[in-house]
Amino acid sequence: MNNRGTEEQAITTPREAEASARPAPELLSVSSSVAAPELPADVLRLSVAPMMDWTDRHCRAFHRVLAPRALLYTEMVHANAVIHGDRDRLLGFDPSEHPVALQLGGSDPAVLAEASRIGAAWGYDEINLNVGCPSDRVQAGRFGACLMREPALVAAAVEAMQAAVAVPVTVKCRLGVDELEDYGVFLAFVDAVAGAGCRRVIVHARKAWLQGLSPKENREIPPLRYDWVHRLKRERPSLVVLINGGLREIDDVEAHLAHVDGAMIGRAAYHEPYRLHRLAVALQQAAPRSRTALLRAYFPYVEAQLSRGVALKHIARHVLGLFHAQPGGRAFRQVLSEGAPRADAGLALLDRALAQAAEREAA
Repeated sequence: MNNRGTEEQAITTPREAEASARPAPELLSVSSSVAAPELPADVLRLSVAPMMDWTDRHCRAFHRVLAPRALLYTEMVHANAVIHGDRDRLLGFDPSEHPVALQLGGSDPAVLAEASRIGAAWGYDEINLNVGCPSDRVQAGRFGACLMREPALVAAAVEAMQAAVAVPVTVKCRLGVDELEDYGVFLAFVDAVAGAGCRRVIVHARKAWLQGLSPKENREIPPLRYDWVHRLKRERPSLVVLINGGLREIDDVEAHLAHVDGAMIGRAAYHEPYRLHRLAVALQQAAPRSRTALLRAYFPYVEAQLSRGVALKHIARHVLGLFHAQPGGRAFRQVLSEGAPRADAGLALLDRALAQAAEREAA
């Protein structure tokens, strides 16, 4: 199973200051008045993070079965790739995925605007700008978290993107980078993008170290400062604020929702898909479905993809964690891991994996 997933990475391709309590700029109310209508509040309460090599169309279709009202995100795609690359491969998605957002990487406002226009034309419900990825490859391309040092450039990009589309343009960022570990600096960054018309920010509640830490270490070593995100919402109540970073438990997510508008979960949703389902139904005050029922509800999508020549291995890898920590989980994974790479693998293999899981659970 691919182990490269991160909440803020790309494919193809910040002492608290009293001055930070200043009022939001006048530009905020002016620009936001022309922003695209927001997505429904219940959709924004739960979202699944963009994750490199993981949140492809097959993963998102499965997550939609698990979480019918959650907002889903693509992997990050560089704006140049959208313009010049294979759009069906990079942008294609199933109608069942709605509401679904396209996350873009880049720093050139004109290029980002054109890529946003293309994404909106493909039917995406939101265009998101990644200002959080800390990888060396992304920094070399002058996008991702390093852009937190250039709020004016990010604001220009947001303004250009918003002028190009009629769907929400949002920003996913960190608390800061390197020595920029100051709430006032972080707030000034958010004010800049809000002043350009961005109504919603998704904040990974850690700063990023651009040198010396791997992307994985950047998800674990910089301390989480959830209080900064809560404070942002208190001080900028007109903004829609979503919190991200280290969220796993239902009680924790529900506690955060008393302070912010939504929560975004990442690796926990991928490694333990049933955790995503339990969280989604808890927020909807609905009854959970069984793991077997959920996988069978995914069968029509799988069958349609198989009929188009998609190999089962590209789909099955996303369901391996469905029986995580369950008595039959190992058998379930083994059947799929061994059988899915075969050229003739189909729905029968998924049935056999479910049967093996049930048999071991009964034993």
